[in-house]
Amino acid sequence: MTPVTLSHADAPAIADAFVGGAGYLSACTTGLPPQIARDAIIADVLAAASGRPDPIAYSAAAERSRAHFARLVSVSLDRVAIGSQTSVLAALVATAVPDGAEVLCTEGDFSSILLPFVHAGRDITVRVAPVHELTTAITADTALVAFSVVQSATGEVADVDGIVDAAARAGALTLCDATQAVGWLPVDASRFDAVVCHAYKWLCSPRGVAFLTLSPRLQDAVRPVFAGWYAGDDPWSSCYGHEVELAHDARRFDVSPAWQAFVGAEPALALFAQADPRELYAYTTGLAAAFRDRCGIPQPERPSAIVTWPDETGCDLARLSAAGITASGRAGRARLAFHVFNDPSDVRLAAAVLGF
Repeated sequence: MTPVTLSHADAPAIADAFVGGAGYLSACTTGLPPQIARDAIIADVLAAASGRPDPIAYSAAAERSRAHFARLVSVSLDRVAIGSQTSVLAALVATAVPDGAEVLCTEGDFSSILLPFVHAGRDITVRVAPVHELTTAITADTALVAFSVVQSATGEVADVDGIVDAAARAGALTLCDATQAVGWLPVDASRFDAVVCHAYKWLCSPRGVAFLTLSPRLQDAVRPVFAGWYAGDDPWSSCYGHEVELAHDARRFDVSPAWQAFVGAEPALALFAQADPRELYAYTTGLAAAFRDRCGIPQPERPSAIVTWPDETGCDLARLSAAGITASGRAGRARLAFHVFNDPSDVRLAAAVLGF
């Protein structure tokens, strides 16, 4: 592959919103807050400490965040529910799987998308297959396919087209975890029956902000087992009693928002929602490809902004850390993530530390 060369001028305009990203190659663990999010959180803390918390403004931030995410993943607003953790949202989807049904999951996938089905407390069979074999592992017995579009441990990008087509032929529902994708990889949530996504990684939001999108057929089958006041058709009129009318769209599955987290998330999500996803994809995968070329790591079939390689002893991770590079290790592999706040100097430094 011809080496990719990028200049800072190639970075999407969104990169200017961040400071302090040099040497930080771990967006796949947690993203960095843009300056505007930092300022919003500080302003809110100061206001609250001065006796002026504003719950109405908190709810407004949550609703704007919902709209930003809908735009990010190309679905209408009425299909988006908000929550705090992907496991809780996946557990909601599990309520739509009938007793005796089979759920096909990815072998070695992130636990939050597996355990809600394994421990559903009902007669659900969970079968696993390697991510590159999911398309052929789907059978007529498969009721739902649950997978991450980007694998957390390896950075491998799933064959979304193949999985969606095979699931459609088998009549199976699809649940996609897009936590390691949205923010650098374009995701069209309308292609899946459900998408779960936590925003604290590539969307650079505080932890505690997650989203669920549902297709019309799955929305009718999911049970709102976590319904609280915010799931009401009018949340501020749904605070007391049991005779509460739930929202008629995906909002019926809302979990009461973590207010302060949404204060920081809303401006971060706005940045990404206004950016060109094709530019984000080209820039981040370009940096990752340049690093692979320098280090002799084979390019994957589908480009990824996450680069991993075997590092059973953790020696490479230790060398990176000693050089001031923030990286991560998962499942016996070293892991680097290239995001909008990185540039070619991060590629050169990381490669040089590893001897390339």
